[in-house]
Amino acid sequence: MVDELLGELRIKIIETLNLIDVAPENIEADEPLVGGHLGIDSIDVLELVMMIEKDYAVKIDNKDVGAKVFASLRSMAGYIRENTPDRLN
Repeated sequence: MVDELLGELRIKIIETLNLIDVAPENIEADEPLVGGHLGIDSIDVLELVMMIEKDYAVKIDNKDVGAKVFASLRSMAGYIRENTPDRLN
């Protein structure tokens, strides 16, 4: 189930941020999302927050939570799973 969510999030990140030169397999689960090789910045994070709220009904309502959520793809998936247990289990 975790691998399925990771794969889904890889595709959503690419689509949301229009990363045309990035393939899903190029996004490692444990690499930093912000400041990593994808070039994700604070504006991109806002777009990802909106995508997560819309697609998963999960709120990221402060900067401290956001920093933890966007530390890596795995942390993002973990936060989504923890906050939508009825949808992803």
